[in-house]
Amino acid sequence: MKFSLRFNNDLPVSDYIAYAQAAERAGFDQFWVSNDLFLRSAPVILSAVAMATERIEIGTCILNPYTINPAEIAMFAATLDELSGGRFNLGISAGAEDFMGWLGIDFRYPRTLVRESIVAINKLTRNENAATDDKALRWTDEAWLRFESQRRVPIYLGAMSPKMLESIGELADGGLPLLFPPEHFQNILPHVQAGLTRAGRSLDDIDLAACIWCSISADQAAANAVLADKIAYYGHAMSPTILEQLELTREDFEPIRRAWHIEGDVDKARDMVNAKMLRIGIAGTTDALIERLESLVELGVRHLSFGPPLGPDIPAAIAAIGRDVIPRFS
Repeated sequence: MKFSLRFNNDLPVSDYIAYAQAAERAGFDQFWVSNDLFLRSAPVILSAVAMATERIEIGTCILNPYTINPAEIAMFAATLDELSGGRFNLGISAGAEDFMGWLGIDFRYPRTLVRESIVAINKLTRNENAATDDKALRWTDEAWLRFESQRRVPIYLGAMSPKMLESIGELADGGLPLLFPPEHFQNILPHVQAGLTRAGRSLDDIDLAACIWCSISADQAAANAVLADKIAYYGHAMSPTILEQLELTREDFEPIRRAWHIEGDVDKARDMVNAKMLRIGIAGTTDALIERLESLVELGVRHLSFGPPLGPDIPAAIAAIGRDVIPRFS
């Protein structure tokens, strides 16, 4: 069993250094940081983390080929892998269409662009020429790294839609499917397996992380409030596939989106997050966390990935998961 932590890129850089060092002490295997628009740069954060840790793997969750050209993604990947001594994993996917809309980006062919980007990045970090004339990428013979990549950098694909989940099994070294709620794993697994079958591979050939949100605290109200903030910010951008699992719609999140993103009233947005929406993640003690993780392990999960908000006291949450959860499932 593997264990990892995931963070949004909305904290001071010094916090990630402290949390990564705490995660390394607590026995986590991986440390992931997102690269959401208009927040701090994940490659910069992870560079600082790489210099401050020794064992734990680091990764982006996720970079997208719309706001960053795949050639630059390959540059980041090979450079961070060199800096970290071979500990970097590249998390990539299309990103959220709503957020791309902030920049007026044409969000056509998301799966095609991601698939072509994975092929091209693999070639570049294998120190091969990545010239291509595909549907989304058209690169000349000048598409090659001018420095030597230490290895082909492992690629983890972030996915929620059925077709992108199939691409995890077909193309990637690992997967970062967001499980909203955690029990959604039983629904994503058949899609991943379909891709594996098409590629002549098995689950043993990939690292499929069960990515959940959790907020850990003995103070239930405090744990709920921190999780509610995360749901209020991101809920409207979740895919229809995810919302269907929760018996929710984008219309349910529209008043919350308006309160947070337009009116700037965080308290109002938080108060509108109801009990059904809170099921997106897990809030409470480590006992509550373990109870819902048991069903995932029974389904065959071999990588538990704990994501933001983690709780009102993040160092305490990291320590608690290391103390209570990792020994339970390892």
